[in-house]
Amino acid sequence: MTRPRVLIADDHPGFAKALGRILSFECDVVGIVADGSMVTDAAARLQPVVALVDVNLPNVSGLEICHRLTRLDPRAKVIVITGMLDDEVRVRALAAGASAVMPKVTAAHDLIDEIKRVWAASI
Repeated sequence: MTRPRVLIADDHPGFAKALGRILSFECDVVGIVADGSMVTDAAARLQPVVALVDVNLPNVSGLEICHRLTRLDPRAKVIVITGMLDDEVRVRALAAGASAVMPKVTAAHDLIDEIKRVWAASI
């Protein structure tokens, strides 16, 4: 059975590593990137179906990355993750092309369900 290919972009190594382990039960985690300036190239090289992108990344913000990825490929699926979820962040992320916005404190099964929902919409 095919599984969603996921790229994680988060600058907190412990969080990114734990997230990668959790997602690996039901997703193929194709890469973890900690610097915003590296995400676009990593996405082009690794071909994820879904990119999980933190809002606050060094050098290039997660919202700018979302805009870039969806501009390069309108079918790109980006889920913005953030520790500071408020209405402004949600509105800005969706305006930048995000498929969804999730708080970092989301339960693992809810995040996996959202990845699968976004992935299914791309098939």
